[in-house]
Formats: sequence, structure tokens, C-alpha cells
Amino acid sequence: MSEPSSSKKFTGATRYILDEELAEVVNISIALEMPLLLKGEPGTGKTMLAHAIAESLRMRLIAMNVKSNMKLVDGLYQYDTLTRLNDSRFGDSARNVSDIEEYIKMGKIGQAFTSEERIVLLIDEIDKADTDFQDDMLDVLDQMEFDILEIDKTVKASHRPVIIITSNAKKDLSDPFLGRCNFHHIAFPEPDIMGKIIEVHFPDISRDLLESAISAFYRMRSFEGIEKKPATRELINWIRALKTDTDLSAEELDKGDAPYLGVLFKKSPDYIIAQNNMVRYRR
Repeated sequence: MSEPSSSKKFTGATRYILDEELAEVVNISIALEMPLLLKGEPGTGKTMLAHAIAESLRMRLIAMNVKSNMKLVDGLYQYDTLTRLNDSRFGDSARNVSDIEEYIKMGKIGQAFTSEERIVLLIDEIDKADTDFQDDMLDVLDQMEFDILEIDKTVKASHRPVIIITSNAKKDLSDPFLGRCNFHHIAFPEPDIMGKIIEVHFPDISRDLLESAISAFYRMRSFEGIEKKPATRELINWIRALKTDTDLSAEELDKGDAPYLGVLFKKSPDYIIAQNNMVRYRR
């Protein structure tokens, strides 16, 4: 297996605000050729980090979104038996029906292994999968190869991917899994960091609107009883909505007038809690 030079360093990307500690963890993981496991609540930038690494290092990104009913083989390859059956039945395909390999399609991990260049492989929300899936997947990523049973063939990685694994910490990962990854917890951004993130997306935003919107956002996140707290994505969309309202002033936000709550809160009980709390705040 050919290994590329690891001399390139990740220093951030155009739309990703990076702290020094996280940059060091990313670069150590690349140098040690170990998967980097990122934990944190939704909206802390775990998935976006993989995109930022790919942009910074000028690599292609392949993302595998893990589902609760997913089997590891789905990430490796799929054998399209239905298409082969139809080709055999109707006989109008250019494929050779007797050649099973023509009906093998690579999954996301398989695509990463067979890529001609080194890529960034994102395994998103690994905590949705069961323990066997997690441990078997890391076996494959350790060995950098897997077998296609239907054609008795071993697929070996041409290049070792830069592997980023994310978890929303909804359930514990196994000790063997944790032991084979580098780990970093991404905390929800503090208001000053969030301000920098917003300025990246809205370079022309006024200082008054920026400070008032962020203050109102963190106040609403702290309301007791909120099940799904609004994340960075919701804040960006909320500010986009606020900027389109030419009649809105920053002073109104400071007084507790927070329009477009449906952009921030996607569950009815959370919406009602936020609405009631903002009414009390205005009194």
C-alpha cells in the first residue's frame, strides 16, 4: 500500500473557525495515521471539520452517514443481485451476466480504499450503529483491506485515508473502539467564538445586530426544559431571517422581542417554552 507524504499541516479553512488545540489533534492523528473520533452535541462543527480538512489539504471528501439498521458490508460494497437477475432474464444488457464482479458496487469505505488519490473519509454519527458494527469497522480500517465474498477477492487500500469519525454521544462506544482512535470533544462555541463564526458567514453584519442576536440566542438556549437546543446552523439561519426584516432593530432583540422562533426551535414543546419565556423576559 502506497503511503503519501504527511508533511501537509491542517491550519483551518475559509469558513471554519479553528482553535489551536483542535488543529494539533487533527495533525497528530494524520501523522499517526489514526482515526480521529470527535464527540459533541449537534451543531458544534464536527461534520464541518471533515469538510474543512479536505479543503485545507486539497483532498476529496467521502462521507458515510451511519444509520441505525446499517450493516458494515453496506459501507464496504453492495452486490446488485436484482440488476443481475433482470439482465439474465431480459438479456438486453451490455454487462456479462456470468461475471459477478460487474454487479459489485463499492460502498463509501470501498470507494475510499479504491480511490487513486488519498482522501478524507468521514464516518458520521457512529453512535447510531451497534457495537459489532463499530468494532468490525475499525478492524477493516486497521487492516486497510476487506474481502468481497461473492467473488473471493480482497480489496486493499491504495492509500490510507484521513479518517474522521463523529459521535453525538447518544450512547457509549465500546472500550476497544475508543482505544483505537484519537479523541477530541468539541464543546459548543462560547459567545466570542460564535461571534467570529457568524462574521465569517455575514461579513457585513452590524456590530449591534451581531451582539444582540448572539445574546438572545444564548439566553434562549438556556431556557429550562428545552429538549433540542438550537445549534450553530439554526443561529445562522435565524440571523439570515433577521437581516431580511428591515423593520427590526437590535434594541428590540435586547428587550426580548425575538421573531421567527420557528427557525430556532423545531419541536412544538421547545417553541412554546421559548415563546413563553420571551414573553416573561419582556415584562
